[in-house]
Amino acid sequence: MVALRHYLFVCSQNKLRSPTAEHIFADVPGIATASAGTNNDAENPLTDELVEWADFIFVMERQHRNKLQQKHKAALKGKHLIVLDIPDEYAFMDPALVRLLQARMRRWLPDT
Repeated sequence: MVALRHYLFVCSQNKLRSPTAEHIFADVPGIATASAGTNNDAENPLTDELVEWADFIFVMERQHRNKLQQKHKAALKGKHLIVLDIPDEYAFMDPALVRLLQARMRRWLPDT
């Protein structure tokens, strides 16, 4: 049996990109997904507890990585932090965003 991996997706507001990623990868066998935002007024603000829960943290932009490293440095120890380079120009579940996420995440998904 393969251990469950925890994937956390992070953007600014947790309204469009990271919830889309959480949703489309939620049914992938072997992983559990969550999402959060770096802004204080995000739908689900990023916390140390979420960072500690995650094995892999996928941020949409470099600015998110920088904020995460500043605010949650201690919780990041031993975590895989990956920048997906996905700009804030998509709607929730936008087909172009879904395709881009699937392409950028391919190497990080478990073999099925």
